[in-house]
Amino acid sequence: MSIEEVRQASDRFYMALNRMVNGDVSAMFDACSHADDVSAMHPLGGRQLGWPEVRASWQMAADALGTSGSVEASDLQITLLGSDGAFTTGTETASATVGGNPIAFSGRCTNVYRREDGVWKMVHHQVDLLPDVAAAFQAAVGQAG
Repeated sequence: MSIEEVRQASDRFYMALNRMVNGDVSAMFDACSHADDVSAMHPLGGRQLGWPEVRASWQMAADALGTSGSVEASDLQITLLGSDGAFTTGTETASATVGGNPIAFSGRCTNVYRREDGVWKMVHHQVDLLPDVAAAFQAAVGQAG
C-alpha cells in the first residue's frame, strides 16, 4: 500500500463525483464498495448505511442535479491505516444546478477507502457545510419544487 495508490483511488472517486453531478452515476457505483458497512453523510444531512441506501443517495443526487456541475478537492491529506485502509481529509468546492438554480459551496470532507480484492473502494464519504450554506442549498431546492 502506498500514498500514491490512495491518491489514485481519490482521483477516481472525484472523477466519478464530477460525472455524477453531471447526471452520470455509473462511475460512482464502480468507485464505491457495495458492502453492508459502506456509509455516506452528504452535505444536506442524514446518514446512509449499507450499499442499497448509499446507492440510492447517489442516484437521487444525480437525478436532482443539472448537467453543468463540478467538484474539486483541495488541501487533501492522506492517512494510511495499515495495509488495506486509508482516509483522506480536505475541502470540497462544488458548483451545480439544482432545479434550474445555480449553487456553489465549499465544505470539509472525509473519505475512507478500503482495498477490496486488490482494488481501492470508497467505504465512507462525508461532507459538512456551514449552516448558512446548507440553508442556501435548501432554499434553492425549495424554489425548484
